[in-house]
Amino acid sequence: MIRPVKLSDSENLLHIYNYYVEHTVATFDLEPLSLDTFTDKIKTIILNYPFVVYEENNEILGYAYGSKFRPKPAYNKTVESTVYVKHGVHGKQIGTQLYADLLSLLKRDNFHIVLGVLTLPNEASIKLHEKFGFKQVAHLKEAGLKFDKWHDVGFWQLTL
Repeated sequence: MIRPVKLSDSENLLHIYNYYVEHTVATFDLEPLSLDTFTDKIKTIILNYPFVVYEENNEILGYAYGSKFRPKPAYNKTVESTVYVKHGVHGKQIGTQLYADLLSLLKRDNFHIVLGVLTLPNEASIKLHEKFGFKQVAHLKEAGLKFDKWHDVGFWQLTL
């Protein structure tokens, strides 16, 4: 089931996220986040954006949220989307279900543009975004340095 995030979910979500920090380039955080830092991040996001979790048999298997794209007020109706699925449970359409719910909530809240920011290459994430009608609008070469290697970043955009 997909439901709104609760602050009591923080530790479970942090475990999902920190796996990606430590083992992948899906996020450009370089060090695992602390529980306090991650909880504060959730508190900040839920003030203005939807944040949902996918729960099955009392276990959180993924989450999705919108967040601020840039600080200038003209960007207030543009949002960056984030989706993470627990390592080891991919292929069950969890990301698809989370994204469908998130996009519905973003539309309900009158956001105009949704941006998916992807470390490239990432075929699974590209397919997920394009399934929902996102189009690639930018490719930044060597934009992030992680694991002693430069990584490209792509921007996918959807107008709601």
